Amino acid sequence: MPAAAAEAQSGIQLANIDRGIRPQDDLFGFANGAWLRDVPIPADRSKYGVDTIMLEQSLLRQRGLLAHVSKTADANAQKAAALYASYLNEVAIERAGLAALKPELLRIDAVANSSDVARAMGHLVLIGTTMPFDAYVQADGMDPQRYALWLTQGGLGLPDRDYYLDDNPKFAATRKQYASYVSRLLSLAGERDAAAVAGQIVALETAIARLQWTAVDRRNPQKTYNPRSLAELQTLAPSIDWIAYFDELGVRSPWPKTVARQPDYLASVARRLQETPLPLLKSYLRFRLVAMSAPYLPADFAEADFAFNETMLHDTPKQAERWKRACALVDRLMGDALGKLYVERYFSRSSKQRVELLVSNLLTTYAQSIEQATWLSQSARVEALAKLKKMRIHVGYPATWRDYGGLTISENDLLGNVFRGNAFETQCQIRRLQHRVDRAEWEMTAPTVDAGYNVASNTIEFPAGVLQPPLYDPAADDAYNYGSTVATIGHEISHAFDSRGSRYDADGALRDWWTPQDHAHYDAMTARLVSEFDAFEPIAGFHVNGKLTLPENIADLVGLQIAYKAYLANLKGRTAPTIDSFTGAQRFFIGYAQSFMGKRRDALLIAQLSSNPHAPERDRVNGIAAHIASFYEAFDVRATDRMFISPAERVQIW
Repeated sequence: MPAAAAEAQSGIQLANIDRGIRPQDDLFGFANGAWLRDVPIPADRSKYGVDTIMLEQSLLRQRGLLAHVSKTADANAQKAAALYASYLNEVAIERAGLAALKPELLRIDAVANSSDVARAMGHLVLIGTTMPFDAYVQADGMDPQRYALWLTQGGLGLPDRDYYLDDNPKFAATRKQYASYVSRLLSLAGERDAAAVAGQIVALETAIARLQWTAVDRRNPQKTYNPRSLAELQTLAPSIDWIAYFDELGVRSPWPKTVARQPDYLASVARRLQETPLPLLKSYLRFRLVAMSAPYLPADFAEADFAFNETMLHDTPKQAERWKRACALVDRLMGDALGKLYVERYFSRSSKQRVELLVSNLLTTYAQSIEQATWLSQSARVEALAKLKKMRIHVGYPATWRDYGGLTISENDLLGNVFRGNAFETQCQIRRLQHRVDRAEWEMTAPTVDAGYNVASNTIEFPAGVLQPPLYDPAADDAYNYGSTVATIGHEISHAFDSRGSRYDADGALRDWWTPQDHAHYDAMTARLVSEFDAFEPIAGFHVNGKLTLPENIADLVGLQIAYKAYLANLKGRTAPTIDSFTGAQRFFIGYAQSFMGKRRDALLIAQLSSNPHAPERDRVNGIAAHIASFYEAFDVRATDRMFISPAERVQIW
């Protein structure tokens, strides 16, 4: 018997409910209103909610693990503990000053020609600095059994191109503060004419931003798949010494397949860099390096970094405690070493098996829904079922853990650790080019509070960090977990079958398996979501971008629709009990709404609306539940209620 049935726990956070709000008018406010009203955003956070509550719990666990690594632990655990200690060793950081940075600054000072510029940019990418074009390794879209080297736009210090180009007064104020921040960091690093140089750097970044693709265009898999040989890259952007650039990354013959995500941008930015005076180009490289390094340098640098990147951009008034930042760094640079410790202590085999059972139930429901979809052509239906059958669902943690034997860590050299850790990760990625794609490999670390779908490998990851209360409660009744956890899993699975997923087949190859009629039907259905979300205005003067957020809104909708079907199937004809005065259907939708419980500071919300493909939490709940017929039945929603959408306007996909 399921634990939920035996213990009759609803899973609902009853204290968070605001009974002064009707769920028929505002499901999000009803489910979370008391919490939204009474719980402030912590001073060290720009947002707070379900994800950050789980993150705080995960960080506390990581802290305990790292602080108590025994001397008999394996070498990877020892290195993780040393990396953690290096972040906490403020005396050593202040004493070291710019020691670890100086060799890198001297390398930039020695740049004398275009080949040196390319080599410097390649080296800076290697150690973790964003450049006007960055490189990463991912499966080849047309040959998903092999890896390819991808080139993409980068090199900006502000969150998105719109921050440089939009005339909105808030963005204009941010640009002014950004120039002051650039000047401050340059001054700390020894630049004599920091203010003037900062103005030139911001102007250069603005010119780069004008050349960049929009967030919507960057999501198009066909537009961004542009294979280029080395000779073709040299023709596309002849002013870049590509051999020197790639040599610094460790790319060697035989030459890997290279894909330019934005080829016209590469050509344009290469010309812009060629036209830039060498002294300014070196100042730009210097600043990008210092900006990346600032959180790991003495207090003056770290405080300047926080004042702009958190306080100015996100309204965050207080720096997170140092141990939290230390844990986050260990997770980023040595995630498998820490992850192995984490799951041994906090994620049991039985927890993994129970989630895998939920996933199995969901996949069965997905198959049934695909078979019954009247808008989908028969050929596409066959392809969809084949893709579903080949989908890999990774739950909790990977089968094998990475070894960090080649990484040098010192308790007294934080910035050096960061450089070496970034280079180690980049080199690990580059070595993948020599091998076939490993579909068992994880992209996330086990303590990560997130989940994701990889179209190139047709794989979904649900790390142990996200499978904890309040999102997933093993003691709760099934209704809550299906509305919360299973809807989240359904969200990720749906990405395999949306307008982007339809362009990748069961093996991850970039092949459109929908007919033109399938695309036309899908676009007609989902266009209603674009207009609906375009109308949402979470903060005065800033609307949700319905087109940018469409894939995630569709995933929310499909995930919720399929999860409810799976919940009903799991009942097997039984009537769900009423618990805490709520029926099973009501608990399902409250669970969904509480899985998005959260709030953001205005500056972060503006940043989200500018470039994030996810809509704000309230809109993701109310804007989606209003399309589900079962929601209307659960709460007796009527035409006079605020969340009512006429049946003809509701979107039903699967």
